[in-house]
Amino acid sequence: MKILFAGAGAIGSYLGAFLTRAGQDVTLVDPWAEQVETVRAKGISVTGPHDPFEARPAIFHLHEAQRLPRDFDVAFVAMKVYDTAWAAQLVVRHLKPEGFVVAAENCWPDPIVASVAGKERSVGLVMSKIGVASWKAGQVERGHERGGATGHDVFRAGEHDGTITPRTQMIAEMLKVVDGAKATDNLWGERWSKLCANAMGNPVQAMSGLGSFEIASSEVGRAITIHLASESARVGLALGYTIPKINGAPVEQWADAGRRETWQALDEMLTPKSASGRNWKASMAQDVAKGRPTEIDYMNGFVVDKGREKGIPTPVSAAVVETVREIDRRERKQSPENIGLTLKRAGV
Repeated sequence: MKILFAGAGAIGSYLGAFLTRAGQDVTLVDPWAEQVETVRAKGISVTGPHDPFEARPAIFHLHEAQRLPRDFDVAFVAMKVYDTAWAAQLVVRHLKPEGFVVAAENCWPDPIVASVAGKERSVGLVMSKIGVASWKAGQVERGHERGGATGHDVFRAGEHDGTITPRTQMIAEMLKVVDGAKATDNLWGERWSKLCANAMGNPVQAMSGLGSFEIASSEVGRAITIHLASESARVGLALGYTIPKINGAPVEQWADAGRRETWQALDEMLTPKSASGRNWKASMAQDVAKGRPTEIDYMNGFVVDKGREKGIPTPVSAAVVETVREIDRRERKQSPENIGLTLKRAGV
């Protein structure tokens, strides 16, 4: 198949490298000039919980994209969600008439892609429990264990109308070269579960500068995590979604965190069982480290907006949005003290 990626950052280069190695005809487009030149010269070096390898997909600078043919079968949008609209406009013009766009992003990108390509040419891709980072041009690293080895389907391809179709099954089959994958009839519930997982972890790392293990090892870190997950879970339930487990716990348990017994059980679940562990930096923490705008308005901000629509209070989520916006505006620096400050702002 001829596959086009808008985005050759962490997830785009990771998926693109695997698909290239599997024999697909992959083309990447990215505005990161150093990445384009490095991949052209040396390829992509891939490391993680699998054998390391190198791949040599075709890659183009953004300004060169106009020279691409218009015969691609599938286009993946693998950008930050705030770049979704223009990226979808870029790729849709290079598709075959029967081609379609896959939103391979965090947050809630599917309506944006559909506004450009139409629902009939839009497929959602939820990526569950996968963390990748690209700290240097030409190198991409995966930080989590492989899901397929434990029966976990990392990739869930879904239609907007909840039907299982040949194209979602095809996307799932294609991505099995990377990890466990399936077609889902529950795109919106899967999206909300992933949104909750991101919303409870990403901004805490972004504001504090701490890694995942350091936050889980801290009582205040676990406290803000539980508050964020609980608010997001309650909003998702109010919206009527059928939400799969969020980081190992049922959505109803997160939503019930106001009860002491439930809180204690969640706190125990989050507490590391050993004195050391992988101290991963999530995508929003990577953005802050690289001086890029965060997705806070599209992540926790989205939860706050939907909570307001449904009359569900989200004070900690709102305080988190305020703190990370200050970091985005360079009015506040990353610091572990920001966790306690944010909880204080929220009045908890």
